[in-house]
Amino acid sequence: MTKNLLQSGLFDFPYRSYHQVREALLAGDEIALLDVREEDPHAQAHPLFAANLPYGRIELDAYSKLPRHDVSIVVLDSGEGLAISAASRLRRLGYSNVSLLEGGVEGWHTAGGELFRDVNVPSKAFGELVESVLHTPSLSAPEVQALIDNGDNIVILDARRYDEYQTMSIPGSVSVPGAELALRARELAPDASTRIIVNCAGRTRSIIGTQSLINAGVPNPIAALRNGTIGWTLAQQKLEHGQSRTYPPASETNRTQAAQDARALADRAGVLRLEHAGLGALHADATRTTYFFDVRSPAEFDHGRLPHFRSAPGGQLVQETEQFAPVRGARIVLADSDGVRANLTAHWLRQMNHEVYVVDGLQAADFNVTEPWKAELAPQPQVSEVDAATLSTWLAETPEEIAVLDFTSGVNYQKRHIPGAWFALRSELAAILTTLPKSVRRYVLTCGSSLLARYAAADLRTLTELPVHVLDGGTGAWVAAGLPVESGATRLASPLIDRYRRPYEGTDNRAEAMQAYLDWEFGLVDQLGRDGTHGFRVI
Repeated sequence: MTKNLLQSGLFDFPYRSYHQVREALLAGDEIALLDVREEDPHAQAHPLFAANLPYGRIELDAYSKLPRHDVSIVVLDSGEGLAISAASRLRRLGYSNVSLLEGGVEGWHTAGGELFRDVNVPSKAFGELVESVLHTPSLSAPEVQALIDNGDNIVILDARRYDEYQTMSIPGSVSVPGAELALRARELAPDASTRIIVNCAGRTRSIIGTQSLINAGVPNPIAALRNGTIGWTLAQQKLEHGQSRTYPPASETNRTQAAQDARALADRAGVLRLEHAGLGALHADATRTTYFFDVRSPAEFDHGRLPHFRSAPGGQLVQETEQFAPVRGARIVLADSDGVRANLTAHWLRQMNHEVYVVDGLQAADFNVTEPWKAELAPQPQVSEVDAATLSTWLAETPEEIAVLDFTSGVNYQKRHIPGAWFALRSELAAILTTLPKSVRRYVLTCGSSLLARYAAADLRTLTELPVHVLDGGTGAWVAAGLPVESGATRLASPLIDRYRRPYEGTDNRAEAMQAYLDWEFGLVDQLGRDGTHGFRVI
């Protein structure tokens, strides 16, 4: 199976070739292909099913995303040296079947593998495939604007997350995140002659949302807003901002009808069935990776949940499947309290070649775990802590001797950070030390809560003999103490590459970038064909 070994410290890691990984994908074996670079480099080029698990977050995410410790893991980078470091860290966390992708990203391409841009590519490519096979109806932005201007009998349903909807939305639209559509559509359009238009930011959630309603037998005329808010903006039409319109509760009559339709869809797709009593056996089965997802809204999940289930609203689960469930070939178990959202979500995941179960017969009373869900974390290292008041005194007395390193996300850093703090990526610690002022005599590490900073502190102690402290409670505690903050990209010890800027986010996107994004999406079906590992089927 393996060609050679690479030694790192106490561990020997085998290589796996492009052909070996491809064979595993085609066979449906469980395999986690992990790209451990930051999100922006990942988004520039990666294999189709490479899930982004940045090196700096491994202790925070590994146990939730990789629940079986002997699952086959193949780690890759693009020559930065992160793959071997990440493999070593995963081995220390108890993962026993860790290997490296031979040649990394470039090796994949050289061996004949297809490389993809952007993020959540499997889901976006699947959405394009759905449209190409089923010819999902759509309307252009000018056509929808004309319907609005004419006062036509229409309702516009925004299938994105609620926070995305609040940022910018189509005039008059209502927030109905993807998995809610089939459950709520009849409430929002009780007249079967009302035209339903589904939109998202770009294409995927519009296509999947529209086709969900069509598949589920909603009798209204239904169409996607072609190219979403991007298409709306490119047509130089005005968006709304800060809206809060959302869906009403579903009547029992409409819920029953929607549940029957969604169940028929799931059965047609080959979704498997599970009773509540069978959950324990699946959770105890150590021979398979099994993900347990509650596809209801986050508010419902917070009110009460099932044991072992984590929140994954159905529309986002279909949109970001490789991030929620990075082990390809794993089992996915879905739950809801209405019989609609889980079945509708499952029928898409099954078409994406996932083994998926729906838990039948659940009632609201079954969701009785009220403690907040918390990800299982790697053991936290012992650190030297300093409180906000003491740090404030140090910075006032000898600012040139204190280097505050902030390991929060680049987005959060630019929103607020301790005055003088440096934005830092854990993956670049060694390089960071060479760029900081020579006057530094002490390091203080922080992030929002200092959780990630604790793990980074253990790394930093291996690179310096200077004192290393962690801010107790992180930047949140600093703010709570009433201490000042600043904003902007004021001090960058690392580049802002931890997050890929989506061309459809925010309100200041360049027209060229938005159009290029649409052109990229249009080409995904051809890329799927060249890759040949997806196993997608559209019913």
